[in-house]
Amino acid sequence: MEITLNVEVRESKGTKNELSTMRAGAKVPAVVYGGEKPPINLSVSEKDIVDARRKGGVNAILHLKHGKGTETVMIKSLQRHPVTDRLVHADFLRVSMTQKIEASVPLVIVGEAPGVKDFGGMLAHDLRMLKIKALPNAIPPHVEVDVSKLGLHQSLHVKDLKVAPGVEVLDDAEHVVVHVTIAKVEEVAAPAAPVPGAEGAATAEPESSSTKGKKDEEGKLVKETAKTAAPAAGDKKEAAKKEPAKKEGK
Repeated sequence: MEITLNVEVRESKGTKNELSTMRAGAKVPAVVYGGEKPPINLSVSEKDIVDARRKGGVNAILHLKHGKGTETVMIKSLQRHPVTDRLVHADFLRVSMTQKIEASVPLVIVGEAPGVKDFGGMLAHDLRMLKIKALPNAIPPHVEVDVSKLGLHQSLHVKDLKVAPGVEVLDDAEHVVVHVTIAKVEEVAAPAAPVPGAEGAATAEPESSSTKGKKDEEGKLVKETAKTAAPAAGDKKEAAKKEPAKKEGK
């Protein structure tokens, strides 16, 4: 798209105060360079630049009309204030309408991939800008990427893109543009097994002399008291018989 803007020539780069005053009046300091002409300092309406960029895209052809003639240019770069995001400077590059130039155009997805719609896949973008070479007025605002036939695990390459006659693609023909892949599912780790001796874990009781070797009918260890059991009544009589009688003195 070609757009005409009215601009003003600045005789010098301007002092800091002059530039601040210009920006306060919604004017943006700019410079035009390239080609066989010397650079020219200009001031351009901020609104005009923003509107032109919105209408014509990143590769719009601008005809800058001023008191000394007309400059046919493309926007090379725009500088913005880090806080307010307002334009603070613009660089324009002269172009010839009869010579091809290199440019980067955005890739726009069209259609819906069956691999995403029917099989729950995910469309991954590998390339978002396409490098081309063409005459300034033949540079498209964008290049469409039709994914309407893209199944699961399938991809589109640069060689599959359709561009207008006269547009030369500079990117590698085998470069992947988009592909459909399986959406990743986050796995939840299983809880770790309890560590012996940790809090809440059962601990084995050490075998003592009172339990060593003693087991019940089910084979389980049985504790025994450490004290000796008192002898039965019958045992007391047998002990009394074995004890020698005491001699009594005369």
